[in-house]
Amino acid sequence: MWYRSAVRCWPAGGAPVNRTRKYILAIDQGTTGSRAFIFDHRGKAVASAYKEFQQHYPKPGWVEHDGGEIWNSVEGVIREAVSLAGIDPKWIAAIGITNQRETTLLWDRQTGRPYHRAIVWQCRRTARACARLQRHAPLFREVTGLVLDAYFSGTKVQWFFEHVPGLRRKAREGRVAFGTMDTWLIYKLTGGQAHATDMTNASRTLLYDIEARAWSLDLLQLLDIPDTILPCVLPSSAVFGHTVAGIAGLPAGIPITGVMGDQQAALYGQGCFTPGSIKNTYGTGCFMLLNTGQRRVHSRGGLLTTLACDATGAPVFALEGSVFMAGAVVQWMRDELKIIPDSSSTERMIEGLEDTHGVYVVPAFTGLGAPYWRPEARGLITGLTRGANVRHIIRAGLESMAYQTRDVFDLMRRESGFPVKALAVDGGASRNDFLMQFQADILGVEVRRPRQADATVTGAAYLAGVAAGLWTPERVALMQAQERCFKPGLPAARVRELYSGWQKAVSRALV
Repeated sequence: MWYRSAVRCWPAGGAPVNRTRKYILAIDQGTTGSRAFIFDHRGKAVASAYKEFQQHYPKPGWVEHDGGEIWNSVEGVIREAVSLAGIDPKWIAAIGITNQRETTLLWDRQTGRPYHRAIVWQCRRTARACARLQRHAPLFREVTGLVLDAYFSGTKVQWFFEHVPGLRRKAREGRVAFGTMDTWLIYKLTGGQAHATDMTNASRTLLYDIEARAWSLDLLQLLDIPDTILPCVLPSSAVFGHTVAGIAGLPAGIPITGVMGDQQAALYGQGCFTPGSIKNTYGTGCFMLLNTGQRRVHSRGGLLTTLACDATGAPVFALEGSVFMAGAVVQWMRDELKIIPDSSSTERMIEGLEDTHGVYVVPAFTGLGAPYWRPEARGLITGLTRGANVRHIIRAGLESMAYQTRDVFDLMRRESGFPVKALAVDGGASRNDFLMQFQADILGVEVRRPRQADATVTGAAYLAGVAAGLWTPERVALMQAQERCFKPGLPAARVRELYSGWQKAVSRALV
């Protein structure tokens, strides 16, 4: 096992930070859009901007993003957020970045031009490659903590080398750079001067040894991926590089001091710094993370072992369960079925509806994630009778998020041994009171929603501020506040009946 650094990197505190600056710029580069927030010295978001970008589906099960369009969206929201905040960008002390993980891009180091569209984490094009590698699955599992699945970056990188003409020759010449979206943004913000990532993102590539904290030579050789393309890996709290004047309207010299994958950022934003603390984020997918501290838990039931960070940004282990389709179910009902006008209308449209009339939606549009890991599974609507209508389908779509969360929650609590009594929640769908109450009922534990639902970008901002010396970890803990606690109230017998129906529906999707 080995570690490679192609660029100069500084640990947190290794480069001077102007302490008269009182604002943090936080970037959240997500699956369907990019956001930028400006946080003031009190840790409060004073302005934000958002821009969606196009999703490309060249073949069934394939999902791609345009790297140039993603950068344009980020550059645009930075300019807009700074303008809305009414601040001089020179007042920005540091930048925090959080990002959709596993989405993979390769670009030319000299020109900055991508060689191909980015392959998105949802994309299933490398499922057959993973099947061919199954005899090596135990090695991948032991080294990376991940299951061998098309979800992760490793086989996506392999696909680029097999399908982009001349790419391997260019890699030998040192012209090819690989990165997840955090690395791409760092490269762009620094004018191509920094090629770096953090440990949380590296731990999702299927190429990184999470115990040695280094790229794995064994796995790189197995996938025939040249080491020349790899970024420098740093702790989440570090100086990853500095801005170049004029890019995104920013001055030169602003340090990028906090970088985390989106789910680890949400864990940090929820204040889950101690072993046994757990959160669930309802975004495009649904992602549950449990902080296990310095203890690595080996899951036998389909959970992942990954890296997160403590209050200072130092790496810790975490268990993760990834559900591929959560908020995307609502988008599907809006854009494809066209049964809702917008995402915010779902709660109003099912008001007064007692149940789903026996209808279940299993949103296995790109297969099923944890704890099943069945890429061949496909979505279905089951339990339809003559009395079922659109409102029942809408409610069943919402409930599918809660059921998938329970699938992961039960396994995580059992395998970790931690007596979890409450679940911290965040993400867009966490604002839906119906869903959060149903989630508490189905889990049988309290569901706690923070005042700031955007825990992902909040986590990136808070860590960047800690690294820049704007806040202490103790101060960050005080800035996190709970907005509402949902307590379980559904009778246990009814919960068993509902969840049994869900398990039967899933079994049909797995056929």
